[in-house]
Parts: sequence; C-alpha cells; structure tokens
Amino acid sequence: MNGKQKQTVLAVALCLALLLAGCGKAPAQENAAAVTPAEETVPVATATAAPEPTPAPAGEREENETPEEEEKEMLQMKIGDTAVAVEWEENESVEALAELCEETPLVIEMSMYGGFEQVGPIGSSLPRSDVQTTTAAGDIVLYAGDQIVVFYGSNSWAYTRLGHITDKNAAEMAELLGQGDVRLSLSIGG
Repeated sequence: MNGKQKQTVLAVALCLALLLAGCGKAPAQENAAAVTPAEETVPVATATAAPEPTPAPAGEREENETPEEEEKEMLQMKIGDTAVAVEWEENESVEALAELCEETPLVIEMSMYGGFEQVGPIGSSLPRSDVQTTTAAGDIVLYAGDQIVVFYGSNSWAYTRLGHITDKNAAEMAELLGQGDVRLSLSIGG
C-alpha cells in the first residue's frame, strides 16, 4: 500500500471505531427518536452481534416457530411415485401453496418445456414477488402466479422462488423430469 492508501484505511478505521464507541451509550428511547429514514440501515455492530440460532432437536417444535412455518415444513412433494426432499422458501407464495394442500393433495399434470423444465397449472393464482433469476436443476418456482415450474436444467427469467429439491443432483433431476410429462403431487403431512 502506498502512503495515501494507508491514510485512507486509517481514517476509515478511526471513523468506525468512533461510531462503534458511541453505540449503546444513549438510552433506547433517545436512539429511537434520533433515527431518520436515511439511517434505517442495519448498523455493523447489530449485524455482526446476532448469534446463530441452534436447531431444535428432532421432533420438537421451537417455541418461536409459527404455525405457518410448521405447515410449510410439512409440505411434501412427489414427482410421479418418487418423493423428493424440498427446502421451501419462506414467503407468501409457499404459505398460499401449503393452504391449497391442507384438505386434499394438489395434483398437477406437468408438461416438458424447452428441454430444461416441467411446467403445470396450479389451478388458482398465488401471491407472487417475481425477480429476475437464473435457475438450476432442482429449483421450484412460481411462474405468472398460477403455474409451478420444476427445473432439470437452467433458465433465466422473472420468477418467484418456491423452493429447491435437495436430495437429487442435476443428473438425477434430468432422469426424473427429462423423460416425458410427469404428475406432481403436493400434500401436507409428516
């Protein structure tokens, strides 16, 4: 580093030290009153101080776990006769999808499309928050609010992420989905 870079790094470090030294000295109400809309970002000290949650023992539900989270965890997927493990996203779309499966399993006739995905109509529209994304094999997304898509290849488009199949690699996903149209079943249950 040259002298100017060292001075810049030292100045930034000094500013951060002064900012962090001032944290926590004022009562909570004074801090709350002093926050302006421009300051509503997460401070560095807060972001680094949060401890990692420890997973609950198998079979036990954490006290702070909501019924919606429990429902979502119980959402099961089958492709044809093959049950797949899914890590579901935490969003409104997955909660609405789980609600559709509460009384009876949701069965969706899927069709191959583009040589990289299977797509099928859900039968109703779900809340969505589409963002431009590049998918990978195993990704499960909501398309246009009323179609579920399961990928065995990759594509870039605006989707709402629903989840990801965790127990199949790309070759296994291609074998499962790339041989013709399939039936997808979603249900609630352990």
